[in-house]
Amino acid sequence: MSTEAVVGISRHGRVGVVTLNRPESLNAFNAAQRAQLQAAVAVVNADEELDVVVLTGAGRAFSAGADLTETKTEGFDVRVQIASEYKPTLMAISQAPKPWISAVGGAAAGIGSAFAMVCDLTVMEQSAYLYQAFTAISLVPDGGATWQLVHAVGRKRAYEFIATGEKVTAQKCFELGLCNRVVADGEALQQALLWAQELSEKAPLSLRYAKEAVNFACTADLSDTIDKEADLQHLCVNSEDAQEGVLAFMEKRAPKWQGR
Repeated sequence: MSTEAVVGISRHGRVGVVTLNRPESLNAFNAAQRAQLQAAVAVVNADEELDVVVLTGAGRAFSAGADLTETKTEGFDVRVQIASEYKPTLMAISQAPKPWISAVGGAAAGIGSAFAMVCDLTVMEQSAYLYQAFTAISLVPDGGATWQLVHAVGRKRAYEFIATGEKVTAQKCFELGLCNRVVADGEALQQALLWAQELSEKAPLSLRYAKEAVNFACTADLSDTIDKEADLQHLCVNSEDAQEGVLAFMEKRAPKWQGR
């Protein structure tokens, strides 16, 4: 018996869209969605015809988090589940050689918020919100949500959101740096696609290595960051795309990027 498809992939020119597709469960993560998302992320990351990827959820929510109705098998160990079924996917998005944009409508709760925040850019609808619901069920954030919050809003605000279980509105997320753009309800995916298509026209090596530099800078000091930038700049300066960029500028035409 085949497993129902609960994660979809679509292509729009050089932009890929990965969709969590369990709308009847508000895209809560069960075993099938965890496995299929991991596979989908690997597929789009490896696709050289895609320069940007959008992650979104079908229906009324981005994701309500883990599916609390899922039956746990005998000997279940949450540490094993996080390490094998969540972390590889989250890290594959974070370390992808291309930018990811989360398009968030409705709730991005629990592990769903971790997936929204791990993306490089985020578009939220006006009524969307990030939600750390853990103190209501005697759990703690996982999937790197704590890391994302501390780096975005600082230790005290991060703990406040976790301890109180505040539903952090899209506008507040924008003001605090947890999202980049707030759009009308029902338009997150459309606006994220437009933004992704705009980014897909930029130099792919610049997008890739700027992302790598930003990620590195999150945990490095100034001196090491300068050295890292120099290494990445060396790769870019000696690339075919850099030569093409200069030539296109001189010839007053649009560059034809090759990603090398």
